[in-house]
Amino acid sequence: MVRNGILLIWIPLFFLLTMSEVSTLPSIQQLNNESRDNFLAVVNTLFETAPPLADKLLAARPYSSYIQLIERGQDICLGNELSESEKLEVINAHPRIGESSGKLSAMSLKEQGYKTAQQAISPEDQAVNERLAVLNKKYEDQYGFKFVVFVAGRPRKDIIPVIEERIKSNDKDAELKTGIVDMMLIARDRLKKLEAVSPKM
Repeated sequence: MVRNGILLIWIPLFFLLTMSEVSTLPSIQQLNNESRDNFLAVVNTLFETAPPLADKLLAARPYSSYIQLIERGQDICLGNELSESEKLEVINAHPRIGESSGKLSAMSLKEQGYKTAQQAISPEDQAVNERLAVLNKKYEDQYGFKFVVFVAGRPRKDIIPVIEERIKSNDKDAELKTGIVDMMLIARDRLKKLEAVSPKM
């Protein structure tokens, strides 16, 4: 569109946040026809930036719903379509629980209980984050990938006994599966939140 001699380019609302993360969702029909970059921006918001998964999801278009897209993602991650190293790349795309707020995606920031990336934290929260950092390292040293959990609104301190119990299980295959399943629960929760603020199609 040209107005007063100036070329105006219309950009959909859902791409105004960044090109790697979106703030609202297009309809699934629109997503099916989006460019690679725009499709990946949506997928990266749901799953974090995990190229092996994103590329498989891109190749599997079209989808009848976002739920079908997430279910396809779970099938890919739990099946044999990805190598072991690719599965690790996917699960390691998620930020650590208790990670510094400045290193979190916009969605993960809210999920971990922060309001802004610059938010000051209390001494109690700092102690929780330090304990989680120790446990995250122990978990990663033991299993070779990040601890992923669907927080589901729980405060970070409530995750400490969860990671402790999962370290005790000492079952790498079960932990990888649990982490992937929790990733999909996170994606479903993000979908629900994004749909609530997205234009009705």
